[in-house]
Amino acid sequence: MSELYVSLLRAALAVLALLLFCCIVRAFRGPKVADRLVAVNMMTTLTIIAVCILAFLLREGYLADVALLFSLLGFLAAVVLTRVFLSRKQKNPSGKGVSSRVE
Repeated sequence: MSELYVSLLRAALAVLALLLFCCIVRAFRGPKVADRLVAVNMMTTLTIIAVCILAFLLREGYLADVALLFSLLGFLAAVVLTRVFLSRKQKNPSGKGVSSRVE
């Protein structure tokens, strides 16, 4: 691989790290549950992209399998979190007493 190509992929990894940090901030700050769910889903996607770039840079095929496994886990996490928040909403439909923050 040319040195320019490697430096471009490293820059892409740095941008992905910055975007991942922004998603972590959004997941903690909210303000709504939907914002948090989207942030968690986006963090999963960014991590999968970073692992795929690392698999290409390091020429390790098993990292692609790790990215595939992580995508399945991310999907399951999104489904579980959605179910938890929906069941919490159904128990208290008025919204009183239920904080939108995750503790």
